[in-house]
This record gives sequence, structure tokens and C-alpha cells, in this order.
Amino acid sequence: MSSPLAPARLLPIDVLRLAAYGLKARPLRVVLSALGIAIGIAAMIAVVGISTSSRAQLNQMLSDLGTNLLSADPGTSMFGEASKMPPESVAMVGRIAQVEAVSAVGLLEAKVYRNDHIPPSQSGGIAVYAADLDVLETVRGKIAAGAWLNAATAAYPAVVLGARAASRLGVDRALVGQAVWLGGRWFTVAGILEPVSLVPSLDLAAMIGWPASERYLHIKNVITTLYVRAAPSAVDAVRNLLARTANPEHPEEVDVSRPSDALAAEAAADVAFTGLLLGLGAVALLVGGIGVANTMVISVLERRAEIGLRRSQGATRGHIRVQFFGEALLLALLGGGVGILLGWLATLVYASLQGWPVDIPLWTVGGGMGATLLIGSIAGLYPALRAARLAPTEALTSG
Repeated sequence: MSSPLAPARLLPIDVLRLAAYGLKARPLRVVLSALGIAIGIAAMIAVVGISTSSRAQLNQMLSDLGTNLLSADPGTSMFGEASKMPPESVAMVGRIAQVEAVSAVGLLEAKVYRNDHIPPSQSGGIAVYAADLDVLETVRGKIAAGAWLNAATAAYPAVVLGARAASRLGVDRALVGQAVWLGGRWFTVAGILEPVSLVPSLDLAAMIGWPASERYLHIKNVITTLYVRAAPSAVDAVRNLLARTANPEHPEEVDVSRPSDALAAEAAADVAFTGLLLGLGAVALLVGGIGVANTMVISVLERRAEIGLRRSQGATRGHIRVQFFGEALLLALLGGGVGILLGWLATLVYASLQGWPVDIPLWTVGGGMGATLLIGSIAGLYPALRAARLAPTEALTSG
């Protein structure tokens, strides 16, 4: 007596062909279902890619500007009054062995306007500072147009404008050499700065020399901020000494900060915002998975006759289950592949427009494909089991 024939086994290539055939029969529905997964994956990869590119830009900028810049400002006394920095503070801080450079600026009680017809209340919030000649080198700022103050121009009515201050005054690069109304007299614009990343307060400032502030504005030199470059290996040590050295009598009235910490805090805020956007991407991915599940369930209902015919020709429940499960996985993989490509392109375009280095972690590809397979597996499990449970006679009669 001959033994019954064992059911044929489906090879992986056969499963792929069956899945592709099933999807090819409904192209519009397949595209719309895959689109949901593509949007979710693209959003997640783009968010991670843009965030890491932004941090790469920040790290590069901090590497160029250095994280060893410290600033010291006079705080308030125990009676709540504004304190003052001793005139000798620059020289005293300069004697610290680990200090590479120190310079100062002083906030002046003066306003600057485009011309002498502007109402006094419309100052644009621009601060006027007297500045040391080496302050630009200390903060590693750059001139966008014209020139920085020197020993000659610092003694005459010449002013250098920060990037935002020049914009608010309507002074562009072509107007360097023109005059602005500062402190009740005309000052010639000697130069315009590029944005100073570590000291953004200088972007909205007009800077003149200390001799000019005394000679033309009759304002005594009052130091309001010290900028200190410490040896990179001794930043914390200098930071601990700075207040006591700048104002030995009242060190508690000196506020010491590290400007690069503000950029680091900004990066931390970006991380939190990235987490929120990743959550939104996960929601989009979930919606896409529901779309795949919906498509596969409808496909099972519409293809009862096909299932019954295949069962009557010898296909087992396992064959049917693998076929529909394979369709769901292939559908999810199509959406995931398109989503990965779109996410990379979005990151590349955005980072290039911002002038950032493109930094897309390779793990995002593995994570994206892993999320795609998980969604496809979950979305295809129930439809595959439902299709496999259909009896041949039931499927043929209902079809």
C-alpha cells in the first residue's frame, strides 16, 4: 500500500512571487497602504537625521570657537543695588597663569539711531558699549565688512555695529563709512560684525573705543563684562578663581558664566523636541500599520474564491497562511524602503540648505527596517490566520 503524498513545500522565492502577485492585482490600494508606513518611517529618520546633523554643526562650531571662554558680569549687592567691576579687574585677571586672554566691554548710557530725526523712544533696543581693542579676538568674532577698531579709530567717533544692530539701523555692508547718530553726535560706521555665536549680546550692539567714550560722550569707563579665555585644560580652575580675582572685596557680586553652556542647553532642548517629533512619527507608523492590516483583511474577504480554489488544488492551511503573511510583509517593506529613502533625502536637503554637515546614523536604517518588519508582521498576522481557517467548500461557495 502506497503512502500518501506529502504536501509540497513553498520555497522563499515561491512565497515572494505569490506575495508580489497578490499586491500587483491591487496597485492603488497597495500604494495608499504603503504610503502610511512610508510617511512614518520617513518622519522618524528625518527627525533623527536633522537632529544629529544639527548637533554635528554645534560640535563643529564649538570646536572652532572653543569652550574655554568665560564671562564675568557685575551682579547685585546684598541690598539689591547694581554692583560695579573694579577698573583694575582686567589687569588682575590677566595675571592668572592659566588665562590666555582677557578683555572688557562697558555698557554706556547712550543710544544710537540711523539719523538725528528718529524719535528717542525708537532705539531698536540697541546697546552701546565701550570695548577693548582685543575683545573681538577674545570672543573669536569676525568682521563682515569694514574693519574693527584700532588704536587710532578708538580715540575718534568711529563705531562698529553688530550684525543685528546694523540690520535694525538699515546699515548694510555697502554703507560702511556712513554716519549714525550716537549719544547726540555723529559717529562713522567703521565696520559690521558677523554674528558672534558665543556672545549673542554683541550682535545687537554698537561698539566704540574707551577713549572715544570719555572724549565725546563724557562717560567714565565702567566695566560691565569681562571676557576671559582660559587654557582648555584649566577652565574649571579659572572659573573658580575668576570672581575672587576680578573683585576681591566682593566676589559674591560677580556672576561668572560659560557662554558655550548656553549652546549646550540649546542642544539639550533640541533633544527633548526630537523626542516629541519621534513620538509623532511613531503615531504615523502605527496608522500606517493599521492601513496595512485593513488592506489585508479586505483582501482576504475579496479573494475567498481564490483561497478556495487553491485549497481544492492541494494548498494547505500553512500555504495560505504564509502567502498572506508574506503579502503583508512585502507591503510593509515597500513602504519602509520608500520611507527610508525619503527620510535620507529630506535630511540631506535640509542640512545642505542650512549649511550643516550631513550626519545620518546608520542605525536608523536598521531601526527603520526593524520597525517596518514588526509592523508588517503584526498587521499581517490576523488576516493570514483568517485566510488559513477558510474551508475549501466555504470559500468556493461564498466567492
